Amino acid sequence: MSDPGTIHRSGFVTVVGRPNVGKSTLVNRLVGSKVSIVSDRAQTTRNAIRGVRTTEHSQIVFIDTPGIHKPRTLLGERVNERARATLTEVDVVCLLVEGNAPIGPGDRFIANLVQESATPAVLVVSKTDLARSNDVLEHLAVASSELGDYEAFVPVSAVTGDGTDALVDELEARLPEGPQYYPPEMVTDQPESFLAAELLREQLLATARDELPHSIVVTADEVEERDSARGPLLAFALTVRVERDSQKGIVIGRGGRVLRDAGTAARRELEALLGVAVHLDVRVKVEPDWQRRPHSLDRLGFERS
Repeated sequence: MSDPGTIHRSGFVTVVGRPNVGKSTLVNRLVGSKVSIVSDRAQTTRNAIRGVRTTEHSQIVFIDTPGIHKPRTLLGERVNERARATLTEVDVVCLLVEGNAPIGPGDRFIANLVQESATPAVLVVSKTDLARSNDVLEHLAVASSELGDYEAFVPVSAVTGDGTDALVDELEARLPEGPQYYPPEMVTDQPESFLAAELLREQLLATARDELPHSIVVTADEVEERDSARGPLLAFALTVRVERDSQKGIVIGRGGRVLRDAGTAARRELEALLGVAVHLDVRVKVEPDWQRRPHSLDRLGFERS
């Protein structure tokens, strides 16, 4: 039972940075459950995804954002807009820079956006498990002198968990007094259908590796509750969209192997997350240049912010 004299803090924290700096991995670690898909392919995250960390004394709602980058398509422009919009909509900004790579123009560009937002910000040097201690110290020195004013500087490893408790302490201290926005057992506000589509996309990226381009999107068209021999079952009808016929063949694979293996892996992970039997009915469809067509982006859930 909590101490009635203890202040309960709650609020929203956006996690921003270049593509592949470890935002999704960090959010999953801080939440304690997988709420964002992870891939070593840049620009995997396309939506602003909320993950909720609830303790006795606080509730932090993390917003995992797409990596801000130089866009080559209309899709890239829109996901950049989504990330930038969060900077002024939250209580604290968490800016990530990689500890195992030089701080570059992309980091400085995003740091300027953070400073312009005037939202309290914490700078995180990520992937310290892959960096030498001297490199981490150098990053902290460069960040404190060149990237603007920050409330705190915290080195972390989302893989090992080192530094994450200190990061949470810094974030909690800067949140206002407030109530719980979500029930304590809730770790994300994303619907089950979104999780199913994203997990399948993650597995397709992992299964096909470099053969699979980023011109792929997965949507959930229907969700149905059924009874099965194993008890209650959730059946998802998913559509994988690509831009060309050649990409359709890559997604399906010889003899259907790629799609089958990705579907099986996604189903098992979804069952573990939801605690219920899952069936995935997947089809692959060619939709030419969907990344560049405003109507297609609107229909697929990538509306302008």
